[in-house]
Amino acid sequence: MPLPLTIAMDARWIFSSLSGIGRYTLELARALIQLDTPHRFILLFDQPELAERHGSALGLQDGSRAMSCLFPHGLFSPASQLLLPRTLRSLGVDVYHSTNYMMPLICSAPPARIVTIHDLIPLLFRDHAPRSKKNRLFPVYRQLMHTIARKADAIIAVSDATRRDLIANLQAAADRIHVTAEGVDPRYCPAPAHPTRGNPPLILYVGRCDPYKNVPLLIEAFAGLRAMGVAARLRIIGPEDSRYPEARATAIRLGIEAEVQWDGYVTEEELVRAYQEASAFVLPSRYEGFGLPVLEAMACGTPVLCSNTSSLPEVGGEAAIYLDPLTAENLKKQLAELLSSPDVWLRRSEQGIAHAARFTWTETARKTIAVYEQIGFGVPGRAGRDASPYQYNKTNGR
Repeated sequence: MPLPLTIAMDARWIFSSLSGIGRYTLELARALIQLDTPHRFILLFDQPELAERHGSALGLQDGSRAMSCLFPHGLFSPASQLLLPRTLRSLGVDVYHSTNYMMPLICSAPPARIVTIHDLIPLLFRDHAPRSKKNRLFPVYRQLMHTIARKADAIIAVSDATRRDLIANLQAAADRIHVTAEGVDPRYCPAPAHPTRGNPPLILYVGRCDPYKNVPLLIEAFAGLRAMGVAARLRIIGPEDSRYPEARATAIRLGIEAEVQWDGYVTEEELVRAYQEASAFVLPSRYEGFGLPVLEAMACGTPVLCSNTSSLPEVGGEAAIYLDPLTAENLKKQLAELLSSPDVWLRRSEQGIAHAARFTWTETARKTIAVYEQIGFGVPGRAGRDASPYQYNKTNGR
């Protein structure tokens, strides 16, 4: 049996306000550490306060099987590109995992480089966020993604849709792409009782308001619902960006701004409660690499309406109600039918709970460990590389 791997996960994607990438990183790290494997884990942080906060929550301790390391250089800084490979080698790292697209581009093995790519939205939709830095530096971003796709030892795609996009748009080698779906935290579950569901019905959206998220379509459908006499409420949870005022502008134009509850970031506990209190969750995006809120809502027993595009059909399965992201009229009718039929609502709720239960971070971690082992045991210069690879078995732990 070869020596255990030393795996470094780049936790610099965990910011003070937890984004989707940050949550993916944190949940995956927690699940990996909890697995019964002999491998060592090092989480790289660039801010001492985040290293202390999350290191304590994850049980990271110096000299233990799971520890943190302070690397005080930003993800996109030249210093990171120059110094990170040296730091990884000094730590004896066999596998480096970036949980989003950025990674060291000048790096000799070991360590092996694995990168998670969640989506290619900036490449596929030039208007996805027209005033973003990625859009302004589009040629640089495009070349960077091509380079990463070519140099990474393995790519983890969070959906089959992302895998197809990687092959079609970056000419990534199919045999180096590993599809590993995201999971749902057990905290996302139905409440013991739902005193506020349907009184009046609450429609929920969770996410940013970038143009590709298509939030104005939801607001138009909500306005149409109100015009039909349905006394529904709409709650939007997520940061507002002054660069993209279209969602609020649509509500103002339709005269319903006061009927929409606009919330920014909320705590994890508040988010769970919001899902539990909602009568419907809507994700009208034109594109999603995965769409984790779909599963979180389902896990809480909330029926989901989401677009029939990109990864959403594979994530929502047969439990979701699919909408055309080009027409608000279609969404309005679907919401009216769902909210007016208790039988339909209950059936969708039960289907969603059962469907979401199939997606766990433990399973995500198991599949990720398999990628680490496949790539890490083949790194030239590593002790024990010629032995038979250790393979994680989810039945007995080894």
